[in-house]
Amino acid sequence: MTADWIAVDWGTSHLRAWVMQGDQPVQALQSDQGMGRLNPAEFEPALLALIDPYLDPEQRTMILCCGMVGAAQGWQDAGYRAVPCPPVVAGQAISVAAGDPRLDVRILPGLKQAEPADVMRGEETQIAGFLADQPGFSAVLCLPGTHSKWVQVANGQVTRFTSFMTGEVFALLAGHSVLRHSVGTVDDWDAAQFLAAVGESLRQPETLLGDLFAVRAGMLLHGASAGQGRAQLSGRLLGQELAGAAAYWREQEVVLIGAAALCQHYQLALAEAGAKVRRIDGDALVLAGLTRARHDLTTFIKEG
Repeated sequence: MTADWIAVDWGTSHLRAWVMQGDQPVQALQSDQGMGRLNPAEFEPALLALIDPYLDPEQRTMILCCGMVGAAQGWQDAGYRAVPCPPVVAGQAISVAAGDPRLDVRILPGLKQAEPADVMRGEETQIAGFLADQPGFSAVLCLPGTHSKWVQVANGQVTRFTSFMTGEVFALLAGHSVLRHSVGTVDDWDAAQFLAAVGESLRQPETLLGDLFAVRAGMLLHGASAGQGRAQLSGRLLGQELAGAAAYWREQEVVLIGAAALCQHYQLALAEAGAKVRRIDGDALVLAGLTRARHDLTTFIKEG
């Protein structure tokens, strides 16, 4: 089987690819060769190790990529487009010089915001996938992750966005601070403690740093379990994020895009705050965004 084209989502920790026949994926592929493990010379071999059997030996195959592959530390810096703008303009994808003559590699740029300074790379393709099915959407998207994104969308354009380092801060505190002694595993969870902590952070976000140490003190003095500690830490940080993002979710619908488990926590927290919210799977939207971009890019190439 040879591919018509190949869609690639290349993140920091993983490389994912879909072998495409027209708009239909016929094979999903994945490796652990994320951007964070590679230097620029290693990207092409990592890609070929995954997709080589699906390349046409007689002609070039378009490989359309999004994500951290286009970062300054990636295969080639794809730059950023300034908001307000459509999430993806396929004609501005950059071409990468590949050694293998079968490869026609294109990387989509990210988005940037001058004031307050902010960037995104990869999420814009999920947003494009969402808008491909709902072009008239004008409200707020939230994309939870290591660096969650709150995005205002209107008339097919990203008008503004804000990133929160909530996921990364949680990982640092849970793994490398004194709180590591008080935080349990993912399976060890206390939903009631989580929602209580979200509510407390929403009511008093200024007390966050003191509240965080109380997670440790609660175990030492009151015998709180590691599951309670994990839920409290998560709830305190997520409540702080919601307090900072209130201008996005108050009096507007919020659509959550991302992994099911993480979006579930955000949905519960937003419901606790009184927000109107719904959820959509993020993986499907990456592919939808790349598929829409491939149509636009094919038209751009023919017209150009």
